[in-house]
Amino acid sequence: MDGYGGRRHKAEQDAITVEIGYALVSAVFAAAVVFGAVAGPALLFDLPDLLSRLLLRVGLTLAPLVFVVRVVSVVVRFRRGAQPSQPGRTSPDS
Repeated sequence: MDGYGGRRHKAEQDAITVEIGYALVSAVFAAAVVFGAVAGPALLFDLPDLLSRLLLRVGLTLAPLVFVVRVVSVVVRFRRGAQPSQPGRTSPDS
């Protein structure tokens, strides 16, 4: 049941499941790319110890942040897409 007292159709449940899966997979990918871009040089090259630790810490800080922002943005965009832009009005094409 949804928050409005009605029942969701199977298609709506499937769409939500797919969207959450997409949000999670794309967020993991984006976080991995950010971590690799920031901390990658510290892992690949012989950098000074201070710089190496700084890059690793920044990468470990930014990656989870990017993950959360990506998941939230995808889910919010999905929820907005389900709402009509002007409630009570029909589009000229209908």
